[in-house]
Amino acid sequence: MSIEAIDPFTLSAAAATEMLAAVPWRRLAVIGDSTAEGTGDPWPGYDTVPWAHRLGRWLTAAHPEAAYLNTGRMGALIAEVADQQMNALTEFQPDLVHVSCGGNDLFVRDANLDDVEAALDDLCARVIADTGARLSMFTLADAFTGRMSRFRPLFAGFADAVRRVAHRHDSVLTEFWDHPARLRENWLSADRIHLTMAGHAVVAADLAKNLARQAARETPARLVEDRLSARAPR
Repeated sequence: MSIEAIDPFTLSAAAATEMLAAVPWRRLAVIGDSTAEGTGDPWPGYDTVPWAHRLGRWLTAAHPEAAYLNTGRMGALIAEVADQQMNALTEFQPDLVHVSCGGNDLFVRDANLDDVEAALDDLCARVIADTGARLSMFTLADAFTGRMSRFRPLFAGFADAVRRVAHRHDSVLTEFWDHPARLRENWLSADRIHLTMAGHAVVAADLAKNLARQAARETPARLVEDRLSARAPR
């Protein structure tokens, strides 16, 4: 049995697929930077599959008609996401779009957190206007230790900005800032920036859980029960 299989913060493919059986979304798109793309080191005992690819696999397993697109690119700024990824996104016609970007903008010379928040807000507004999709977002985890500790106040502010943007656009927001798994040695890659594949497994699991919870809140309870019953073993 793999380490991933007994990790209390992860989900098996079967469990995640069952959770996503009740969600209304069928066309998942992920846009943004390396967080969206899925950059990260392998970790022994965990499948080398980034969080977004896991989520896409689970959704298509739950709904064979579903589709998944990922346009994330390493190093992308918010403006580059808007300029270079929106055409593919609109052509895909998603009904759920996860947006992960803005961290790189904080390292641009003379960067201002208010400007970064405004740019992220504009991007999210455009995604909704162009696609009509529901938005998904998450906060980055508070794992700023060692040489990265000096960036913690900046990214704490960015987490607040993401929360505000998510609230303004009625996004499904998944919180990782204080997630207990962030303290584990297998959370971050050697660069101390990107997740390991162990971290990706945790992120995918929490997103699946949160999307399922959101669907349960928004979908009539009977319909959720019917969908789950239809997939239950007989």
